[in-house]
Amino acid sequence: MDGTVDRVVEEGSTRGFSRTDVSLSGGDESRDTDHSQRSHETQPDDERSLPLRDFYPYIRCALCNGFFIDATTITECLHTFCKSCIVKHFFYSNRCPNCSIVVHQTQPLNSIRPDRQLQDIVFKMVPYLEEDERSRIYAFYKQRGLGVPKPVASPATCPVKPHQRQKKDMLPQSVFTIPSELDVSLMLEFVGAEEGIENFKPLERKYVRVSGEATVRHVELFIRRKMELSQNCKVDVVCGDHLLEQCQSLREVCNTMGKNALQDGMLVLHFGLVLPAQ
Repeated sequence: MDGTVDRVVEEGSTRGFSRTDVSLSGGDESRDTDHSQRSHETQPDDERSLPLRDFYPYIRCALCNGFFIDATTITECLHTFCKSCIVKHFFYSNRCPNCSIVVHQTQPLNSIRPDRQLQDIVFKMVPYLEEDERSRIYAFYKQRGLGVPKPVASPATCPVKPHQRQKKDMLPQSVFTIPSELDVSLMLEFVGAEEGIENFKPLERKYVRVSGEATVRHVELFIRRKMELSQNCKVDVVCGDHLLEQCQSLREVCNTMGKNALQDGMLVLHFGLVLPAQ
């Protein structure tokens, strides 16, 4: 990880982060000020550079303090860690390291899922992280005389040339593929609360694409996090005229409700808030 961070600093301009921005040692303040002034002079008004460290809370594992590798999310609370870190943690605990919620009484490993989209974001934001990780995996298997997994290319046989990296960076950022496991599109409509909606933070985006294996409970957790709701506030999720149970999967809801629950191919879910009694 130290080697990767050093290379991040050296390749300052990669991915739009300046050398000063990604420096972990703080650097000279006057040099930071000069660089910032030059950036504002040459940078278009509609673009803004942010230091990489501003994103650390979102792209680093709370267990190892390194950038996410094989980002894995706990389905009960949606907190994310490196896969190896959270698996080791569950050897001696069944609680989330961040919020201490009980993930599962006996089988917490059954409640974690890979977060490939987040991992792709981390690899794009941190230069050379993916290449260095592949090299470490390759060396690990070679040192032990084991067969190297197919997705891991040999660094010696498949070098990444500078012009190849530049060509990859020039690809349109809007071109992407949706993972096949994300097979359900949701439209989340807020119908209000018992005492009005003026005191609640609305959903910035009501359209979500998720796996059909996700449950109504996961939708509720998503709503709670986005609207910053307290645990005392109850969230009721409705499809059509039916109040949904937390254990129901979204694929089950689609199959049960049929086409009447769809709008432009999206499953429409309405949700309301039940406030605690004063």
